[in-house]
Amino acid sequence: MSKSIFYHAGCPVCVSAEQDIVKLLGPEKVEIVHIGSNRSRISEAERAGVKSVPALLTPNGNVLHINFGASMADVKG
Repeated sequence: MSKSIFYHAGCPVCVSAEQDIVKLLGPEKVEIVHIGSNRSRISEAERAGVKSVPALLTPNGNVLHINFGASMADVKG
C-alpha cells in the first residue's frame, strides 16, 4: 500500500478531520473512504484494525484513530 487510507462516516467530526488530513498529506497521498456511503469497505477497515472513525490507515499498516466520531458498531448500525 503506497497511500494512506482515511476512513470516515460523514459526520461533522469526520469531515473536518478529512479536510485537515488532505491538507497535511496532499490528495495524491490519501484515499478517502466514506464507509457510511460505501458500506462494502467496513469489513476491510475492521480487518485493518479500525475501531472507530475517523481513522487513518498508514502505508505501514498502523491505524491512527483521530478524535472520536463513531464506533464501528455504530457505523454498522
